[in-house]
Amino acid sequence: MNYFLNEQQIHIVELTRKIAKEKILPVRAELDEKEEFPWEIMRILADAGLFGIYIPEEYGGLGAGNFENCLAVEELSRVCIGVSVSFAASGLGAYPILLFGSEEQKRKYLTQIASGKKLAAFGITEPEAGSDAAAIRTTAQKDGDFYVINGTKQWITNGGEAEIYSIIAKTDKTKGPRGASAFIVEKGAPGFSFGKKEKKLGIRASATRELIFEDCRVPKENLISREGMGFIVAMKAFDQTRPGIAAQAVGLAQGALDAAVEYARERKTFGKPIIAHQAVQHMLADMATQIEAARALTYAAARYADTGAKDTAKVASMAKLFSSDVAMRVTTDVVQIFGGYGYMRDYPVEKMMRDAKILQIYEGTNQIQRNVIGQFLIKESAKS
Repeated sequence: MNYFLNEQQIHIVELTRKIAKEKILPVRAELDEKEEFPWEIMRILADAGLFGIYIPEEYGGLGAGNFENCLAVEELSRVCIGVSVSFAASGLGAYPILLFGSEEQKRKYLTQIASGKKLAAFGITEPEAGSDAAAIRTTAQKDGDFYVINGTKQWITNGGEAEIYSIIAKTDKTKGPRGASAFIVEKGAPGFSFGKKEKKLGIRASATRELIFEDCRVPKENLISREGMGFIVAMKAFDQTRPGIAAQAVGLAQGALDAAVEYARERKTFGKPIIAHQAVQHMLADMATQIEAARALTYAAARYADTGAKDTAKVASMAKLFSSDVAMRVTTDVVQIFGGYGYMRDYPVEKMMRDAKILQIYEGTNQIQRNVIGQFLIKESAKS
């Protein structure tokens, strides 16, 4: 479909597509096999100015929005979401500062993130607190002009590679979710270290590590907003970044469909290309329809997020839920179309299927997305 993109948006799509095809495509299998963080590609994206798409011009960004960032994420994801999540996760780390940071914090940190000189990351998940984010145990105790952080964050994307971390920790255990606060922690801070790099089913090019805090002293100026705002900061950041997960899903699914159509035109059975068989045509038709529906919802959610609407969370959850489920179905069916070849690493689709699964898990499982949507429906019905 023609989404009537403006000149700037078309430029972002064309630029990112060019980088994806010329720089990522030739190395994606090697990055996956070696589980190697794509630093060279991150530098190329930084030089192209893509890290600052959604960051205001006064902080060195392009001054565009969530929608434009999703366009870039989609194009990167058509080739490799191991690379695209390394790019997108920096946005998740940046949004708490962008949405709630002080002017001093924005000028200090957003300028570095926008330039791509430093990657960001976000830390809320813990060994005993995944979907139940309110169960976090990491603490931050006030000590004069500092907060002392103790605890562990688990499965943090860009962990160990990023230089700037937005961290959620409890400043008052007695207040439950209202006792959590958000902090900026810099790599190299005393008492801040990293666990081993995790071995994963998919997105192997990205780095996933534990963040370990042992009496880590953070200046009080690094508190984002005020004490007790941690979960609001986190949830509002997710409202902005979940459309980006949906964009990853749309891009991945589109890349898989493109590969399936090309293969189906070349592969012959019973004397003709398999794309001539109605059974295969119907599979491809269902995929194309589902992807276009996911894209439309994702674009609408991203644009809606840019309006600052109060119910952004509902639409963002819908986009993330629907698109990631589509990506899982599409990549599974694409492997089926490839048959035995689809199961082999010589072809990219087995990687796509492995990569797709994480989209249903990170930034809130799809079961949690359904909870979010359901709660909005309950509130809306009560008002009517």
